[in-house]
Amino acid sequence: MTGASSGIGAEFVRKLAARGHGIVMVGRRRERLDAVAHEVRQRYGVDVDVQIADLSDEEQLERLEKLIEERGPLDYLVNNAGFGTTGRFASIERAKQLAMLRVHVEASVRLTHAALPAMTKAGSGAIINVSSIAGFIRSPGNTLYCATKAFLNSFSESLALEVRRHGVRVQALCPGYTVTDFHDREDFADWRRDSVPRWMWMTASDVVDISLKKLARGEVVCVAGLRYRLLAVFLRSRLLFRVLRPFVRRRASTMDKDR
Repeated sequence: MTGASSGIGAEFVRKLAARGHGIVMVGRRRERLDAVAHEVRQRYGVDVDVQIADLSDEEQLERLEKLIEERGPLDYLVNNAGFGTTGRFASIERAKQLAMLRVHVEASVRLTHAALPAMTKAGSGAIINVSSIAGFIRSPGNTLYCATKAFLNSFSESLALEVRRHGVRVQALCPGYTVTDFHDREDFADWRRDSVPRWMWMTASDVVDISLKKLARGEVVCVAGLRYRLLAVFLRSRLLFRVLRPFVRRRASTMDKDR
């Protein structure tokens, strides 16, 4: 479970622990990881292993690959770690962009690759790649975020076709706006939560409940919440994109003027 210290990741920890699964929690913030781990051990009596790791770091990612390979078949691998940025692609420092590629794309691919052999041999297991509704959107100011989430959707769909016959399930979970600390970070210092209508927000608990329910039904691309499922239908048909194209162009033009 990567990105397990808060938000959607922490809710996956709680929901899976409630089902009796032991957990390996991965994240960068030890204090928060330890707090969730203590809560889960006390409430559910399961084994919890805390691993401190930055998935943008090669050595730490390699250590996690080896840990997965040594543990044997996992019941679940949840690739949840991620972060966002704001601003035009050319103006955001290269190191931050490359870190996003490593965390969203490379880490998800490598940890999945490490887990799959034991899963397919056992004939069971599930991989959940936490993507986003942004994977269906092309948005100025979120260029690489949208692109990496689109990759996770495509990767998950293709992988599901490969491993289905081995009894392994794959899901790309695509939440919309979710109440977590995602937007509380420095990159969103000028962003206001109340700029998004209240009806568009979901809780992390509801998102995870939907994910696990849809996983059991074999749904590969899981868009959480009816409002976002309807949005995804329009986006996949490109109809809504054509409707919103003038707005997107105006936003890009405004960003150019603000530079």
